[in-house]
Amino acid sequence: MSNRITARRARETAAPRIDRDPAIITSFLSDAAHVPGGFAAGVAFPKTEADVAALAAGAERILAVGAQSSLTGGATPRGELVVSMRSLTRLGPINTDARGVATIRAGAGVPLTTLQTALAASNFYYPPVPTFEGACVGGVISTNAAGAATFKYGSTRPWVMGITVVLANGDVLDIRRGEVAASAGGAFEVELTSGALVTVAIPTYRMPDVAKLSAGYYARPGMDLIDLFIGSEGTLGVIVDAELRVIPRPRRAVALISCDSDAPAIAVTTALRQEPAVSAIEYMDAGALRVVPDDAFARAGVPRPPAGSVLLMTQLEITEDADDEMFGRLQTILASCGVDDPGTIAAPGDERGAQRLFELREAVPASVNALVAAAKAVHPDIEKTAGDMVVPFARLGDSLELYRRAFESRGLDYAIWGHVSDGNLHPNVIPRTLDDVMRGRDAILEIARGVIAMGGAPLAEHGVGRSALKQRLLRELYGDAGIDQMRAVKRALDPEWKLAPGVLFPPGS
Repeated sequence: MSNRITARRARETAAPRIDRDPAIITSFLSDAAHVPGGFAAGVAFPKTEADVAALAAGAERILAVGAQSSLTGGATPRGELVVSMRSLTRLGPINTDARGVATIRAGAGVPLTTLQTALAASNFYYPPVPTFEGACVGGVISTNAAGAATFKYGSTRPWVMGITVVLANGDVLDIRRGEVAASAGGAFEVELTSGALVTVAIPTYRMPDVAKLSAGYYARPGMDLIDLFIGSEGTLGVIVDAELRVIPRPRRAVALISCDSDAPAIAVTTALRQEPAVSAIEYMDAGALRVVPDDAFARAGVPRPPAGSVLLMTQLEITEDADDEMFGRLQTILASCGVDDPGTIAAPGDERGAQRLFELREAVPASVNALVAAAKAVHPDIEKTAGDMVVPFARLGDSLELYRRAFESRGLDYAIWGHVSDGNLHPNVIPRTLDDVMRGRDAILEIARGVIAMGGAPLAEHGVGRSALKQRLLRELYGDAGIDQMRAVKRALDPEWKLAPGVLFPPGS
């Protein structure tokens, strides 16, 4: 396998019109992080690879965006030309190769909801979806997005079989998994259409061995070139389409289980992780449940659990002849862990019941965000202060103790929830004053350092973006030398710092 790839030219075309109507631009000035102060040179709506290439070649700085669902400010412009990928929505047929591997080609602007609907019509499914299924294909690849089912299926990376990427100079790379690998010396070579040969040295830092990671550039000896672009947050190239691996659609059941404390919840999770039918387990702590309004429980058809309780929500994939056996095993596990609650179960086929339980889960972050917004209305400088932490599962109990100690020692109100089967939880401050935010940032930094010491990472699934705190956490994870190596990769492929400047690290030469 070679370490060299040759770029090609896109079809020549005039660059799409750049819209500078303030009303249009305003709708693109913030992402889901709601970072204030976004501004843009204009907005363009490419419809083809050639359009993207023409924009990249001609613009001074560009920021490619999809659904702008970033929680890190990575899709909030800072003066760039915003390139909206929403019109790149081509969706090909499902293809199955001689080995029985099924794939589908999807444009970068295809929302995951659209992808899943199209796949469901043929009884197929794309597993590694994040919680927000309104995200677009290009965005989830650029952040190596992950979600609840990462426990069974992994994050986005192993499901991407090929990508088409437009480089900063307008050249195009067609990258297929398994065709280009790093040399023994740890480098790739990219032959540009100008004839120039660019050498890209792989960073030498060691990535933590955790279930999910969205923390700068992927780096492993002998790595595949495709993995350098997956998770690079649009800083090395603009993904215009991708070939994604898909599987036959599983039969799904959902069980909501109440535990009276963390100890039995961890015991149940540990036992359920051994069950092949389990694809995901989510956790909501007492602080998270306390802020959820009563009507959210009523809509889900479940009683509010007693004060101090925590909830687990388990997704099960069950064959048609194994329902009774699996539900029986679930009851045995609960009894063995000292859990009296038999669980609220949405059986296979009860999609409405499953959706009600998912909505209860989503009521947790929605309720916390509403409290942050209410505090911000009184104190405009208040910001959401939260972590995206992942540890090896064996350290889950230690990590929960760390999160609680960091918050409680500072007198902070907080909520914790997340994908417990992966060891990935989101400790959130519930601020009432600006001082809470300041103390919360100190707590998150303490938590991050503790997580790194456990062999984990403080950047699990949401990426780094332009968040000053997350960029600091990236530096805590890989050190100054690691950031310098990332910057060298960026400089090799984007010497003018044109693509998503300020994402991952401050712009510079």
